[in-house]
Amino acid sequence: MRVAVIGANGGIGRELLPRLADAGHDPVGVVRDESQFEAVRERGGEPRLGDLKGEFASALEDADAVVFTAGSGGDTGWDETLLVDLWGARRTVDACVERGVDRYVMISAYQASEPLAEPEALRPYRVAKRCADDHLEQSSLDATVLRPTALTDGEGTGRISATFEYRDGGGDDIPRADVAEAVVACLANNETIGETIRLFGGDDPVEEAIRPHD
Repeated sequence: MRVAVIGANGGIGRELLPRLADAGHDPVGVVRDESQFEAVRERGGEPRLGDLKGEFASALEDADAVVFTAGSGGDTGWDETLLVDLWGARRTVDACVERGVDRYVMISAYQASEPLAEPEALRPYRVAKRCADDHLEQSSLDATVLRPTALTDGEGTGRISATFEYRDGGGDDIPRADVAEAVVACLANNETIGETIRLFGGDDPVEEAIRPHD
């Protein structure tokens, strides 16, 4: 499967590219600047240019699936959050519909289901994520939404904890590497299509944790 990773130079994207390659996929790393091309190649991906605030749709050429793991970053203002995390994400969904790219995995955020929850400072970010998620869920795409809790740069463990929206549950911070592993597992398991899954650090093997249970 050719998988286009939007935000390939971000924390999760960098972990995801080699894992996709190891799983037998053909990863495409969509980045904003040609200076990032070599890093994408080193991680096993084919680099392509794409700017969520400009032209990016050509980067999805021949893709079978898209993973959205881009973000405006904590050092930018809410204007960038609207342009990237909300409007940029929506544009990628629409581009997939137009191009017939059916499979889509969205990296969202914990508590996007409850944007007005504490802490107050994160409310605009969670609103942006929730609106992007809603647009995806209302589309015709075969979608999975992942909502990880606070992210760390720790070593991946291959073990997590997961709960399915809107069921109770919580857990520890999660390494970006394990979120990347969860993306690969979701692409391999069509039972995750149509699901919104919250991810935490935990003790369950990733493939088991993301499997829907009655």
